[in-house]
Amino acid sequence: MLFNTADEFHDAPRHAVTVFGMAGVGKTRLAALLRKSQWFHYSVDYRIGTRHMGEFITDNFKLEAMKQPFLRDLLRSDSIKISSAITFSNLDPLSTYLGRPGNKAKGGLPLDEYRRRQEQHRVAETAALLEVPSFIQRAHDLYGYDNFIADTGGSLIEVCDPDNPADPVIKTLGESTALVYIRGTEKDADELIRRFRHAPKPMYYQPPFLTRKWAEFKKLSKIADDNKVDPDAFGAWGFEALLHDRLPRYQKLADKYGYTIEAADLATVRDGEEFLDLVSTAIKGRMRSGRG
Repeated sequence: MLFNTADEFHDAPRHAVTVFGMAGVGKTRLAALLRKSQWFHYSVDYRIGTRHMGEFITDNFKLEAMKQPFLRDLLRSDSIKISSAITFSNLDPLSTYLGRPGNKAKGGLPLDEYRRRQEQHRVAETAALLEVPSFIQRAHDLYGYDNFIADTGGSLIEVCDPDNPADPVIKTLGESTALVYIRGTEKDADELIRRFRHAPKPMYYQPPFLTRKWAEFKKLSKIADDNKVDPDAFGAWGFEALLHDRLPRYQKLADKYGYTIEAADLATVRDGEEFLDLVSTAIKGRMRSGRG
């Protein structure tokens, strides 16, 4: 959804925006802020963790509970209920289910099982993104919201192809929303890596990338056996590698189909009107560059 003028976007009676960028750059903070200005917040990760992967997550909890005789008997008699308490700001149930590959004694998953869960996530994320238009309509018709923000995960760029204008995810989002890239700095990237080590977020790797990086990490660590890999060490190393691989692809997506705003500028936004002003400025910048 590219605009002929900034006013065409700013003055529209309804607004729909998809924000994307690296995990932790401010997307969810922005969405929480906009909710106070009567914007509907559609969290892609929340939708994945509830509608599309909720049963996988809950079944994994039950599998662990069944290992305990006391809990096993209660589960079999339907005497207790186990469920996920995932929220917009707490994605730990999804992160825990996706896990990290490596040494089982350190909480790791066998590589084949990790790949299986990664594929589940790819299918779920694609489905959640393709549902955006229906949720825009639902937010308006059911709840009376004129403004809508789709808060995407960092792996949006992994389930679409910026070089393919017919890509179903790009086509769906581009026809129903304005695509807005929140661009961080190298300093932001370093801080995200530090934070990830303490609080991992849901991670998705495209299969060829995972295969390459898994082999590379084992070689650097002088490890031959998959089960000897430290899952936490690979998780942090893999996140850093994936982050730097994604950055140029985020920019390509914005350059072709949307707009770019700086994370530092976004941090100054206090309400919905200031966010509209910031996106309008990005629209003007794209027009000045000749890409409008």
